[in-house]
Amino acid sequence: MRYRNILSACAATSVAIGLGIYAEAAPSSSAKFEQASNEWPLHGGSFGNTRFSTLSQINGDNVKTLGAAWNFDLKDEQSKGPPVVADGLMFVAAAGGHVTALDAANGTVKWSYLPTGPGIDARNRGLAVGGGKVYFGLTDGSVSALDEKTGAVAWTTYIGDGPARFGMFVSAAPTYADGKVMVGLASGDAGIKGRFVALDAKTGKLIWQFNTIPLPGEAGHDTWPADNDAWKNGGAGVWMNPSVDPVLGLVYFGTSNASPQYGGEVRPGDNLYTATAVALDIKTGKEKWHFQALHHDIWEGDLGTPLVLFDQVYNGKTRKAIAVLRTDGELFVLDRGTGMPIIPVEERAVKQDKRLATAPTQPYSVGVDKVGPNCVEPDLIPPGFKAGCYWDPVNYDQPNLVFPTSTRFAPMSYNPDSGLLYVTGMSGGHWIRRGEDPYFFTLPSVPGMKSYGIMAALDSRTGKIAWQKKTPYPIAFGSGTTATAGNLLFHGEPDGQFQAYNAKTGDIVWQFQTGGAATAPAITYEVAGKQYVAITATNKVWSFALGGTIAAASAPPPPQTDSEFAGRVVSTDHVAMSATVKSIGVIKNAEFTDEYVFQPMRIKVKAGTTITWTNDGKEPHDAAAQDGSWTTGEVAPGKSGTVKFDKPGTYTYICKDHPWSYGEIVVE
Repeated sequence: MRYRNILSACAATSVAIGLGIYAEAAPSSSAKFEQASNEWPLHGGSFGNTRFSTLSQINGDNVKTLGAAWNFDLKDEQSKGPPVVADGLMFVAAAGGHVTALDAANGTVKWSYLPTGPGIDARNRGLAVGGGKVYFGLTDGSVSALDEKTGAVAWTTYIGDGPARFGMFVSAAPTYADGKVMVGLASGDAGIKGRFVALDAKTGKLIWQFNTIPLPGEAGHDTWPADNDAWKNGGAGVWMNPSVDPVLGLVYFGTSNASPQYGGEVRPGDNLYTATAVALDIKTGKEKWHFQALHHDIWEGDLGTPLVLFDQVYNGKTRKAIAVLRTDGELFVLDRGTGMPIIPVEERAVKQDKRLATAPTQPYSVGVDKVGPNCVEPDLIPPGFKAGCYWDPVNYDQPNLVFPTSTRFAPMSYNPDSGLLYVTGMSGGHWIRRGEDPYFFTLPSVPGMKSYGIMAALDSRTGKIAWQKKTPYPIAFGSGTTATAGNLLFHGEPDGQFQAYNAKTGDIVWQFQTGGAATAPAITYEVAGKQYVAITATNKVWSFALGGTIAAASAPPPPQTDSEFAGRVVSTDHVAMSATVKSIGVIKNAEFTDEYVFQPMRIKVKAGTTITWTNDGKEPHDAAAQDGSWTTGEVAPGKSGTVKFDKPGTYTYICKDHPWSYGEIVVE
């Protein structure tokens, strides 16, 4: 085991964790952890991120009479985060950093704020309200506070490193607690060093900062190589809203991937604090404990699902617990005071690749049920591709390996009455192409790749699945779940359906067509004794109540369950077989000669055009219609082949010897 827990760092303790010795640690108070009630001031409803409300006016007996009470049109400004509610006001953030205050009972606009200035790119995933102010971050690295009643700017603070640049994202919703605004900096994908900060809620001044990539002299810096400066671009951005235990005085968050994402050879070692759950002292920002869910990440294994705090009985004793969900759907339940596993954790051997400096083992909970399969299901991938598994090394000599996706950013919810954790995910895959240059990678679309969604309820005491449902669309991203004391579970689907589930069985008991994909989790709140449930669907906010009379919207076009070609269509009659392609990595401008690519992948020509394919590679290739109707025949390196297209239509083709090489022709 490779835990570097501040409380217990010795090797003997690490072994004991795997054996579950700490399952009998001292009990905490038996009181239930605080839950949301008539207000919803934080992204997760309350400090614990449980997304649970004690409201039960809307329940399983009357939910069929639930209807839309009001809606508000955000116009062209899509919202990526849920509203928050306090003092009878609902606050909504949309594209461009636009924040609107609405009357929570009827949707009437109270005030509206739109930041101005050069280069504003202000997408964010939500807000927090508290202390008379509304707080949010922007993708220019700044955090702002507005007066709750007027929308006037109270302060703006830049938390990035050096001049503002791409990647200095404050993407997640902040949390307000103890007079502080706490939030993390993303994006490690851009080769920055992540951080987590606490700002004074009154002034915006920095109180403390925790570096998620340890600097020289800081604990954890020795998990990065000593012979290079890979740590300077190490990643570990924070994409999730933090959780808080005000009694313990701790704030919790998880970090994202290491960088370069798939270039493990550059950075041997565990690479703290990437893919790690961290607990900090709210007063000082000092680390209390950490738990690395993925050692030496070479899979972009973000901890993106917000951490959930709850009190639960284990072995007859009430424990203060925290739930950590890894991207492969593996659940860890830890003591939130110490970081020690409550459900035992063991290190298991995984596949090795010496060149990539893979970690010899990865942590797994003992006896829990994983959400989603461990490998890509073969019937979901098109011919020519190979199904990968967690944690197959990502290497440049595996040009057609597809890697699984299970859970990602959609938030969990927790019902303290049943002890169930609700998780949304998917079964599907993504294609990673990396080159010999460790900084090079692309994530090409796989035409014909299938996927589906998963909704599951896990017993927090055992980690066992209580019920599980297959859904039509992948839901590892998106709205997640919101639970209530009315035995209901609310969830928004990508096809516009806003749904209520029986929380005990997983059966759908109500749904309403909002006209747009759910882009954020649902919330629930109460005004003047009346319970409302609200959700953002693309560019509209909907609020529902018993007896609501606003008609449902027309359904949007159904989302694709099979992936299609992505990228722009180029007007040309020449295509290269094998070509130099540019990385989508942003640490440096890397290029890679890909033997198995058509470039441009998508072209457009007029009917009657003869298209020429030239082989710029080292191996023979061909271009052949998927339906077998035409082919260039084998084209040797340095040679060309042609085909004339007289009939308008869209044509998909492959290289028969390398059927993961795809191309598309649009004939007009």
